Amino acid sequence: MELIESVVGAVNTVLWDYALLFLLVATGIYFTVRLGFIQIRKFGEGMRRLFGNFSLSGKKAGKDGMSSFQALTTAIAAQVGTGNITGCATALYSGGPGAIFWMWLSAFFGMATIYSEAVLAQKFRTTDADGHVTGGPLYYIRAAFRGKFGKFLSGFFAIAIILALGFMGNMVQSNSISDAFYTAFGVPHLAVGIVVAVIAAFIFLGGVRRIASFTEKIVPVMALFYIVGSLIILCINRANLLPALQSIFVCAFDPQAMLGGALGLTMREAMRYGVARGLFSNEAGMGSTPHAHAMAQVKRPQDQGIIAMMGVFIDTFIVLTLTALVILSSGLLEPVTGALKGTPLAQAAFNTAFGPFGNAFVAICMFFFAFSTIIGWYFFGEVNVKALFGKGAVKVYALLVVVFIVIGSMQKVDLVWNLSDMFNGLMVLPNLIGLLALSGLVARITRGKEETHKLS
Repeated sequence: MELIESVVGAVNTVLWDYALLFLLVATGIYFTVRLGFIQIRKFGEGMRRLFGNFSLSGKKAGKDGMSSFQALTTAIAAQVGTGNITGCATALYSGGPGAIFWMWLSAFFGMATIYSEAVLAQKFRTTDADGHVTGGPLYYIRAAFRGKFGKFLSGFFAIAIILALGFMGNMVQSNSISDAFYTAFGVPHLAVGIVVAVIAAFIFLGGVRRIASFTEKIVPVMALFYIVGSLIILCINRANLLPALQSIFVCAFDPQAMLGGALGLTMREAMRYGVARGLFSNEAGMGSTPHAHAMAQVKRPQDQGIIAMMGVFIDTFIVLTLTALVILSSGLLEPVTGALKGTPLAQAAFNTAFGPFGNAFVAICMFFFAFSTIIGWYFFGEVNVKALFGKGAVKVYALLVVVFIVIGSMQKVDLVWNLSDMFNGLMVLPNLIGLLALSGLVARITRGKEETHKLS
């Protein structure tokens, strides 16, 4: 077991501390330049599409897919998760306030990457044996590379995402929920796990129609709840707000100028933790959200690409930034209280303004964030299970996910968390290879020089 843990740890160090850090950012920069800074040019249109399509009860999803807004909320359900609370707090503890600046920068370039993912998911979406619309990286990777290499690369991606998100990732999310509820209310971990599993199973069994209906209702409500709560705290801590913002920019380039000096932080650590946690949170380039965007009912692939960028913006520039400002304005990120990290640091920050209700607030938000991620990640895994093993394997997959949710809630197993990180990283590699191979096609579609997608 120790050997496995050491191997997984070594692979994660190479992937997340070096390879993916540079590959994901470089890919984002490449698409940003090649597409003419599309995240700036089309930002206004993206916001108009977001609020123009806003609905808590849209048309029911079915064989023909789902609405553009439902696809976005399904994607955001996966993006806005524990990384927005725990991941942000961890980045601040390990990389200092400057980590947030590098989160913003990676998210800015990531908007161009996720645009490209959504465009290709739309371009190469298809119909399965039952006539249901489906799509995702597996399909555009196959299109990019014909023959055995394409089959191997797409199959590798599909297996990695099933393991990373469907199984181990959902164990991590379930554990985050049970931990938060145990801390806030003293509810036994197993009891929380069973409740989460039962609710999840009910949604899983309803298929894409129930998943889309759930996400379009819960995502806007949970985001609004968290935003309002965070803004209330920032109003209470308003005297510390400007110093908090200042620390983000100063510590991004000179971590030792403020508390980083006492903690021994460097600019490299601020970049490393900021970029890594930011990319893990918004999932740009990871190949997860294209499964939702492929099912959107839009006239042109670039239409969904534009609205897909809004998912990264909401995840990083709004939700994650609010968490960072709440923690920084609380004054708890100090060497004397530096033992606090992760979820306890976030809960302590909310407690400074809300009192004992802070724990409950974070627990409730953690439930909605993590549970919505469970639904989104299950769906992404299901698409790949169906593509690899056929429709008959979906029920077995759903049952296994429910079991993993219960097991994950009972105890935090470091190996499971590390395996989740590893397979998350491994699934990025074939996705980026496919994206870069088809970058010319993305550019032609963006310029309107490629015919509209056709289902096959």
